[in-house]
Formats: sequence, structure tokens, C-alpha cells
Amino acid sequence: MDIVIGSDHAGYDLKEVVKAFLEQSPGYKVKDIGVFSRESADYPKIAHQVAEAVGGGEYERGILVCGSGIGMSITANRHQGVRAALCLDLYTAKMSRLHNDANVLAMGGRILGPGLALEIVDTFLKTPFEGGRHGSRVGQMDC
Repeated sequence: MDIVIGSDHAGYDLKEVVKAFLEQSPGYKVKDIGVFSRESADYPKIAHQVAEAVGGGEYERGILVCGSGIGMSITANRHQGVRAALCLDLYTAKMSRLHNDANVLAMGGRILGPGLALEIVDTFLKTPFEGGRHGSRVGQMDC
């Protein structure tokens, strides 16, 4: 699975943990689009880049990390074909995939510890879309 990942300064440390986890896990190819330090950065720029890459079909999934995950998810969801889900627990990670076919995961670097964040990433990436009645609902999301 091809994954694009990005963060702002507040999500940098968690992004690095997630990236290392994915690079060591078989079956994942990861593209890190930044940021590459804890120096202050604007999250919308990164969110737009990840969303364009996923919405345009270049990558199957995206992962975004900012302080709370809120700004990244709002920005990413402005892009056609992107279904970004802010997940702060395992249940929302699982349901975002099962029922909503989310293709971008947003997380809060100031909210989540690395252990739970990695479980969320693993759940998000391994949970298939259930389809069925949910497929027609997902089809109604785009304007």
C-alpha cells in the first residue's frame, strides 16, 4: 500500500514515530512530504499536499498529524475524493474505514501517545471498507 504522510511542527514527533513503524512493516511504501523539523509551520500547506496526492489517486492512503488533528482533517476534506477522518481512539479508526471508506487519517500529536497512535494507524490501514449499504452512502458524500 502506498501511503503519503505529513505533519506540522506540533505533529512532527508523532509523524516520525508513525513513519518509522510503517517503514519497518511489510507491505507499506511511505512518502514523507514534511515537515522535517519542529520549526513552526502552517498545517494547511501540508494537508493540501497530502489531500491532493490521495484525491488524485497517486497514493492509496494519507496520514496527517497536527496538534489536535482538527485543522488537518478540515483542510483535507475540502478536496474532492478525500474522506479524512480524525481518529483519537481505535473505535473511530475502525468505523472510519468500515462504514465511511476514509482514505486519510488525521491524528493529534498533542493528544495521542505513540503506543495508541500506532494501534490507530494499524487499525486504519488494515480495516477494509464494508461496502453494501455504506457504499451508497459514501457515494452521496461528494457535492
